[in-house]
Amino acid sequence: MTEEEAKSMGDLFPDLGPEAPVISGIAHDRSEALATVRGVPNEPGMAAKVFTELAVAGVNVDMIVQAGASVGTADISFTVPESAVKQVQDTLLDKQEELGYHSFDVNTNVGKVAVVGVGMKTHSGLAAKFFQALSDKGINVLMISTSEIRIAALVPLDQLNDAVKALHTAYGLDADQIEAVVYGGTGR
Repeated sequence: MTEEEAKSMGDLFPDLGPEAPVISGIAHDRSEALATVRGVPNEPGMAAKVFTELAVAGVNVDMIVQAGASVGTADISFTVPESAVKQVQDTLLDKQEELGYHSFDVNTNVGKVAVVGVGMKTHSGLAAKFFQALSDKGINVLMISTSEIRIAALVPLDQLNDAVKALHTAYGLDADQIEAVVYGGTGR
């Protein structure tokens, strides 16, 4: 057996321990659009109806927020690829009577920025650092989405580059400190 063959998995993929970065990279996406359906009846099943109609039209929905109003209606906001805006508009216009909403709007001047890392689920304060870094640069957060390994925010498109830079610095991912993984794809 050669020395190479005798290496264990631990030799090949060592546990980096506490020195491993909690946040391994920053992702961003310039091709997002924010759609908001306003005045949807605030009753069980309405979100299902809205997203079923979009699914039938082949629209891939990402971030979702629903906010209820005291008048018995809700606003449902969601992000889609910018390339799907026409499908969203056509679907919502075609199904307005069935869905019973008052109006909708679409904003294509948005971008998504996210921090990713498997260490997020075991470390506190990462969300605070994320939002403080954006706040310190005067960047307004339009929508938030999280998972065990990701925090994402929708921001004005003209502030996306500043958001990426602020988060790189906040998490110690600047190029002179650590090799950062930067992904500028769809982030979906």
